[in-house]
Amino acid sequence: MPEIVDPALERYAAAHSTPVIAHLEAVAHRTRAELAAHTMMVGEIEGRFLELLVYALRPAHVLEIGTFSGYSAIAMAAGLPPGGRITTCELDARHAELARAHVAASPHAAAIDVVEGPALDTVARLPGPFGFVFIDADKTSYLRYYEAVLPKLAPGGLIAADNTLWSGRVLDDSDRSADTEAIRAFNDAVAADPRVVAVQLTVRDGVTLIRRASDTTATGPAGRPGPAR
Repeated sequence: MPEIVDPALERYAAAHSTPVIAHLEAVAHRTRAELAAHTMMVGEIEGRFLELLVYALRPAHVLEIGTFSGYSAIAMAAGLPPGGRITTCELDARHAELARAHVAASPHAAAIDVVEGPALDTVARLPGPFGFVFIDADKTSYLRYYEAVLPKLAPGGLIAADNTLWSGRVLDDSDRSADTEAIRAFNDAVAADPRVVAVQLTVRDGVTLIRRASDTTATGPAGRPGPAR
């Protein structure tokens, strides 16, 4: 399948975005050096995109499902409002260890909590509400993650699901792998869900943004009501 975004265009976009700061460059370098599946890390454009979403939403609490090496959590932390925090869930012990080291070396260590273990168990324990949720973990569990976090989404909050175009494999009818079928099922379920409003974007490998349909536009920072208009 072809690239979702022309690599030359992606390089152009990166060159015309605010450059990544040094500690995130270090995280990316170590991730590529030490983890075979380093392509699971969000890229610099998506990292900046997530930061700006968090900055715009001003969430008191961000939930991330799928920490990997910590790059995306650290990127999002740069957009947090004062007192905001991130809880990020990671099942793999090696990934959690590396993420904790990266977080500890970043300027945002006090705002990020890496929780090791099954994400559904962690979500069940957390009261919420979450002003922003980023889902980027095992694809076969996407629908379960979605159903677990939607009731805990703050008024005015957003869910972002990564990899929803799956390098174009969602269009390949011959691909019946479990991950591809799970992404198709997730995409179809969200598009048909009357509880939400969603848009699927061609950012990197596909990012779907989701809000509750019942939310009004009269909201302030995610999780706190704003003035009526």
